[in-house]
Amino acid sequence: MVNIIDSIRGRAIADPARPALVSNGRVEKPPRANEVIGYAELVGSFDAIAKRLRAEGLAAGDRCGLLARPGRRFVELALGILAADGCLVPIPEDHTGAIFEEFARLAHLHRVVVDDDGELEHRAFPDVEPVDGADDSAFRALDPAYLRFTSGTTSQRKGVILGHAAILERLEAANRALAISPADRILWLLPMAHHFVVSILLYLKQGATILLPSSPLAREVLEFAQREKPTIVYASPHHHKLLAKDTSEIRLDTLRLAISTAEGLRAEIAEAFAKRFGKPLVQALGIIEVGLPVVNLRCADEKPQSLGRPLPDYEVWLRGDDGRPVAGPGSPERTGEICIRGPGMLDAYLDPWLLRSEILAPDGFRTGDQGWFDADGDLHLVGRRASRICMAGMKYFGEEVEVVLDAHPKVRESRVFAVEHAHLGEIPCAEIVLVEAARPAERSELARHCRERLPGYKVPREFRIVEALERTSSGKLQRRGSQRPDVAQ
Repeated sequence: MVNIIDSIRGRAIADPARPALVSNGRVEKPPRANEVIGYAELVGSFDAIAKRLRAEGLAAGDRCGLLARPGRRFVELALGILAADGCLVPIPEDHTGAIFEEFARLAHLHRVVVDDDGELEHRAFPDVEPVDGADDSAFRALDPAYLRFTSGTTSQRKGVILGHAAILERLEAANRALAISPADRILWLLPMAHHFVVSILLYLKQGATILLPSSPLAREVLEFAQREKPTIVYASPHHHKLLAKDTSEIRLDTLRLAISTAEGLRAEIAEAFAKRFGKPLVQALGIIEVGLPVVNLRCADEKPQSLGRPLPDYEVWLRGDDGRPVAGPGSPERTGEICIRGPGMLDAYLDPWLLRSEILAPDGFRTGDQGWFDADGDLHLVGRRASRICMAGMKYFGEEVEVVLDAHPKVRESRVFAVEHAHLGEIPCAEIVLVEAARPAERSELARHCRERLPGYKVPREFRIVEALERTSSGKLQRRGSQRPDVAQ
């Protein structure tokens, strides 16, 4: 059966010298010459890694962790694990020491590959507990290729298992909309431990070139892009915001597509990017269990905060609290849980062990996200179910209030959540990170700011000034359900 590695090898046979990866290495003055890795060289590199891993004991279906910095080496090692028939388990860079050991236990790793400044370290874990309640035979029968944990925005991280067939299915479905081709050059800015399948693997499958800047600084990224002429930029709203704030005259005139993913796109970021580069930001809904089911390819100019319409291969519907579909056009006050059916769905959850058939029936995949369709059929994301607040029967989402709070000049960022209340059910409370600790914002000032822009029931009843907000390993805000009153003092 053909898998993603076979597809990449096919690209190397058809056009061996075509650039697969372009990296500008260390930032130097004058700029160092870019390092270009062709498809044949990439295949030779990952095949050599696979040969070594097999010789050192990696067996088909072994769960093999990868700890490496984003860049060429990460890609080579990840593909080497896949070429050796291992199940790739990417590990975030900050998972070291005791955090790494706990991750290895949770993932039931058989092995781990660590890149130490270009030197490959390969370590085996003895006495690994199987994940399927037997001897891992059910796990290996899935032809597992990829295991990644969800971001854990609701405090429960799930291990998502994808087999080779599921990966190819979701890549083909995504590309029927994105139309990635060998002519494309993708400017890559996201962490590879969190974004790899419907991105890095998709681009390589289609024979495109991935541009890997070495610096996170906007000016240096743009200087690199100016030389390499990307056709696509794939990044988070955070990255797009930094690029839009750059004051140089560098343009991105070769772009055909600017994709925003990983978290909700705010209007001010979309507006700033479009003004700076003359190109709308296209918001995409990426879900590790599903793939890329919704992309705003049709109305990014007029409705930048919309997720757009479902891609042709996917059915997306809204589930009401009663379990029935939410019919007709909705509104931010009339939402449902986003449910999805389509190709390339996850094969299983790791712990507790659940197969696809047990997860998807009868509603398809229930995302936990609340959304609504407008009259044009475009999907809008409102918030996570865990961030929903129900005060005296009035339902809304913490994200709605955060947008208002974050617009206050003294507020760097905020998180709004529900606290249980004896008479009202739940009340909204806010945690605030200030722009400058030396310029405190009075709670009365914050409340007044909200009252001028929100209905009274959405105004937080409590404001807590904190140094930082808790985040997941992928950088998203940690979300929780309704909390006990003693959480917010």
